[in-house]
Amino acid sequence: MTTSNSIKYSFIFFAAIFMIFSSCKKVPYMTLEEIEAYKNVSSEKMLSNTVSKPWNGSDYKDGRVGGTWYSAISADPKTFNYLIAERDGASNSIMSMTTDYLFEYNTFTKSWKPRCVTYEIEVDEEKQKLTVHCTIRDNLYWSYVNSDKKIPVTSDDIVWWYDNISGNPDFQSSAYGGQFVVMPDGSTQRILAVKIDDKHFDFVYPRIVADPLLSSNTEFYPSFLYKEAFEKGGIEGVKNLFSVNVDPKTIPSMGRYFITEYSPSQRLVFTRNPDYWDKDSKGSATIYPQETIYQIVGDQNTSYLLFKQEKLETYSPTPENLSDIIAAQENQYTVFNSEGSLGAQLWSFNQNPKNKNEKYYQWFCKKEFRQAMSCLLNRDRINNQTFRGLATAKLDFFPKGNPYYDENIKLQYTYDKEKAISLLASIGIKQDKSGVMRDWNNNPIEFDLAIPSSVATTSDIAQIIYDECGSVGIKVNVRQTDFQKLVEQLTGTYDWQSIIIGLGSNFFPTQGSNVWPSNGNLHLWNPLQQKPATDWEARVDYLYNEGSYTLDHEKAKQIWDEYQTIILEQCPVIYLVSTRNFYAINNRWDFSNFYYDNLNGAMTERVYLRAQ
Repeated sequence: MTTSNSIKYSFIFFAAIFMIFSSCKKVPYMTLEEIEAYKNVSSEKMLSNTVSKPWNGSDYKDGRVGGTWYSAISADPKTFNYLIAERDGASNSIMSMTTDYLFEYNTFTKSWKPRCVTYEIEVDEEKQKLTVHCTIRDNLYWSYVNSDKKIPVTSDDIVWWYDNISGNPDFQSSAYGGQFVVMPDGSTQRILAVKIDDKHFDFVYPRIVADPLLSSNTEFYPSFLYKEAFEKGGIEGVKNLFSVNVDPKTIPSMGRYFITEYSPSQRLVFTRNPDYWDKDSKGSATIYPQETIYQIVGDQNTSYLLFKQEKLETYSPTPENLSDIIAAQENQYTVFNSEGSLGAQLWSFNQNPKNKNEKYYQWFCKKEFRQAMSCLLNRDRINNQTFRGLATAKLDFFPKGNPYYDENIKLQYTYDKEKAISLLASIGIKQDKSGVMRDWNNNPIEFDLAIPSSVATTSDIAQIIYDECGSVGIKVNVRQTDFQKLVEQLTGTYDWQSIIIGLGSNFFPTQGSNVWPSNGNLHLWNPLQQKPATDWEARVDYLYNEGSYTLDHEKAKQIWDEYQTIILEQCPVIYLVSTRNFYAINNRWDFSNFYYDNLNGAMTERVYLRAQ
């Protein structure tokens, strides 16, 4: 990117402000204060013309079966294999339609409830062990579309997969790390899944944990197919099962839908599963659209056009088209709003020793460098320029919904160029006479910033980082990359430099067992460490472990307070901003069962057609 692009982006920002208020009286000149005032008025106006409907814990109404739900997905699936789908967002969202979780967390009551299994937690204080006794609900089947064939879900579906797929390190499943607990003496022991009979199984913990249902909860898969593939072909036999070339009608489902058609680069078709376990008061499965069609679209602009043409049921507006979407509601659709998102995109730097001969590796491994980058991150500019004032700086680690959120634990390295320059100077990185930042070996500070391609907001954020770093003599090369390629770089080749990506939020303190402990396969900056590479990572590992097994809230809070503080001090990831979200949905659907909030997202699972 060039300096001229910076001018162009600034022009777009100011032009957008004028466009938002095109209906207002034109003025020949606006001061910065007036522009800020206009921006604030715009934000308030947009909110006042949208609907707030967070879930309040209420029961759902019975719906009516019928109709086709049109949705969109950004890329073709890479596989119909549950295991391989873990690493691909498009594939994972598709396969999740055919399975379900064991338990469900109710965000309103802040408690767990059964989904596919009922449960009882037994704590043995004397032996310091904990067991989750699980019973598979009745009438839970693997079935096939347009077929009377039903195969009961059994304990093998959960236990065999747990032991032989998730529990086999050669498969590199993201669930592997969550199967182990660290004992008080520092040793590691595995959580056991024990089959009792076809309907009953246990998760046996070698020590008492604070939230066993969180770590036990999992989707599950048809063992009768994967076990046979494993016995015949080993690891490769499992990986080769259900490629995208198979007839999707041969894939069984115990979830909400069957996959019934796949046309590459065009669409996927799903048919309602009438045998789905969740029934309404009339005995009807609670998936009401008879059919769901995912159109495969390459970018947000195409989704926007399809939504305006009433070829999609929903649309999540971008900052660029939000005002237009709100203004054009009329009778076609309704726009809902939610409070600021719990999570945020983050900026991270590669500290993997695989790249130890690269100049950037020496910079990135110094906390002062990462802190300086945080001080060059202009979150106010990102909010105003990219999100039109509808975002807030993400300065905490745990979000407000987390039981250990503390408003006093905040990032201390906020936008401050002078502080950034001072931090860099403390590790021998200084500006030369021409203003170029150079390290202790006189190397200019220059590195790549990888971002997902075709995401306008991320591109704009990257441009802001480019500008702000450039203003102190640091060159950032923005590299737009296919998302799947980014995933491969993060989880396989490790040949990235810095990156902007999102990893979700820590609603529970122990979420992210494959991210925050140093041995996690998504420990972004240096994954799969056999032992912690740094003292601070070792301390974080210890605190994560201790917090996971501390039942007393006050004692646990002391642990999680220190945990958050260390991560915010070390800046292995630098959070950007939390955005207020908006969601448009076609008015042909009844909104009685629809809710939208920052805890649950868009709750469309039980929508049904309006009465004609």
